[in-house]
Amino acid sequence: MSAAPEQPLVAAYGLAKHYPVGRSLRQVLRGERPILRAVDGVDLALRPGESVGLVGESGSGKTTIGRLLLKLTEPSAGQIAFAGEDLGRLDRRATLRFRQRAQLVFQNPFDALNPRFSIGRALAEPLSNTGVPRAEHEARMAESLRRVHLGDPAQVLERMPHQLSGGQLQRVVLARALVLRPRFLVADEPVSMLDVSVRAGILNLLRELRDTLGLTTLAISHDLTLVRYVCERTLVMYLGKVVEDGPTAQVIARPAHPYTRALIRAVPRPHVDQPRDALPLHGALGDAANLASGCRLRNRCPHAFDRCAAETPALIEIAPSHRAACHLHTA
Repeated sequence: MSAAPEQPLVAAYGLAKHYPVGRSLRQVLRGERPILRAVDGVDLALRPGESVGLVGESGSGKTTIGRLLLKLTEPSAGQIAFAGEDLGRLDRRATLRFRQRAQLVFQNPFDALNPRFSIGRALAEPLSNTGVPRAEHEARMAESLRRVHLGDPAQVLERMPHQLSGGQLQRVVLARALVLRPRFLVADEPVSMLDVSVRAGILNLLRELRDTLGLTTLAISHDLTLVRYVCERTLVMYLGKVVEDGPTAQVIARPAHPYTRALIRAVPRPHVDQPRDALPLHGALGDAANLASGCRLRNRCPHAFDRCAAETPALIEIAPSHRAACHLHTA
């Protein structure tokens, strides 16, 4: 008898986030109400202990997905479940418990910390806000600083943010997220603001935390190098839709969607004297407030044909655990 499939820790069904945008005079006269579809009907599931990358160009909806899953913004439609609980139905006390179990690692460590707060006060703040007894604070803060390898906790806690380097500050931001002992971590472009020389250390730390703590992690990035190093599975987004989902190694070695292939072609080569390949797409990212019919990539895709304009492709399995939303696989 086969074992029952493991329940996802985080799951979303039909998730959408739409924003009203300004109207032109012509739209006002016509009674039109344009909508920016930042996220538009996304299903996803993250298993306990799984590390998943979410990639795409700026404006594809990646950060909005992260904020929705952390209940930092409310969805326009759809449902989000955490450990089987519907986030839309949580009362105040249950929401506070959820805040302890799900945390965000900010993109910019310089903006994530109050420059007037010592590191100790910055780490104590989430403990106080979520009702952790004060008697536990010191041990929790020391534990989280040791997790991120920041040296003697007693010395670090007394320092101010301006006394630390960018890499050290990013470790503090990680420690601040870990101090609540979460089960789910969203890391939004966690190394994009750091010098290349310190990125490797942060990436190694993220891998270590994933393996030692069993965290479920969603790493949001446009950098496929980061995703390949840290994540077991990768989701590719384009204009609010997931267009590919599969094991990271397989997605990178055998990309099934034209957009994924373009992202991979855009990754810089290791030698500075080698030019970057041109994207095999036409034009720039489309307008999420003025979407084309059918496939959202069709106006940029060199493989588009008549069906692409008439029908939105479904996300279908093209290999074990590997899905793509492209008519090329059903033509």
